[in-house]
Amino acid sequence: MVSSAIEVSGLTKRFRSVLALDRVDFTVPAGTVFGLLGPNGAGKTTAIRVLTTLLRPDAGTARILGIDVVQDAAAVRRHIGMAGQYAAVDEHLTGRENLRLMGRLAQLPRWEFRPRADALLERFGLAQAASRPVRTYSGGMRRRLDVAAALVARPPVLFFDEPTTGLDLISRGELWAVIRELVTDGTTVLLTTQYLEEADRLAGRIAVIDRGRVIADDTPAALKARLGSTVIEFGMADEQAAVRAAELLAQRGTAPERDGSRVRLTSNDGSAVLIDAMHDLDSARLRPTGVQVREPSLDDVFLLLTGHHAEEETAVGDSQPVAMGAA
Repeated sequence: MVSSAIEVSGLTKRFRSVLALDRVDFTVPAGTVFGLLGPNGAGKTTAIRVLTTLLRPDAGTARILGIDVVQDAAAVRRHIGMAGQYAAVDEHLTGRENLRLMGRLAQLPRWEFRPRADALLERFGLAQAASRPVRTYSGGMRRRLDVAAALVARPPVLFFDEPTTGLDLISRGELWAVIRELVTDGTTVLLTTQYLEEADRLAGRIAVIDRGRVIADDTPAALKARLGSTVIEFGMADEQAAVRAAELLAQRGTAPERDGSRVRLTSNDGSAVLIDAMHDLDSARLRPTGVQVREPSLDDVFLLLTGHHAEEETAVGDSQPVAMGAA
């Protein structure tokens, strides 16, 4: 047994003038969920494509269960599964036929993949729809089938590339439950997402990637602790008022951040900062339209680290979708 399921060192990939991966480093302990967090175009999908042997890196190394993804790509493929951003199942086949096809592609014996397919259909709540063509499935059903297809060969390492994109809240919650079950069973999961709540709920450790570089790598709790224990947000009447408020509050050395018409303060002494800030704003006749006091979120962390929100696109180039049911 290896302690690290995935090891990445100095991974670099360039597409013409675009540096998609810039000396990326991270390690994923076996039997955990690791999150790659970043906006569209940050380099997340490029990293997944290298780790699943779909792309060759220009420099650096990557190993899955100690196996080099370049030197022994065939061996790596036998140990991994993948569910991409878009469900890669064949809509003209039934759910059961899709899973049996994956079993054949994985070169499993018939006596193994047939009951395996039925068990997965039951596990993912698709047994009653198993004989229906996939074109009749809802988006959430297709995504669950795609995940099931990635599990037919029982891979010890599973890659999810933005698995909940386009899903409703109920379907997202169902898929989160599936991921937790997989890790409980010993599977290692690498999850890419731009949904901060998703990374916070699922991942034991997160690497924040922006413009092809890893800019932070820590537990969600440790990342949020960088901001202090309390976040105070003032909603101002307009952007001009927010600029004035930020300039005023900065005089106390509180380092406010402005986002449009909102001004954000972070502190380990939230109550004192709130009282002082409200006094200063009132004295300057700058009255907030709303005040929110809360614990820091990963969105706050991402804004602190990158200067922009996670949902904003960057210019690296993960625009080409990866659609695979299993690697």
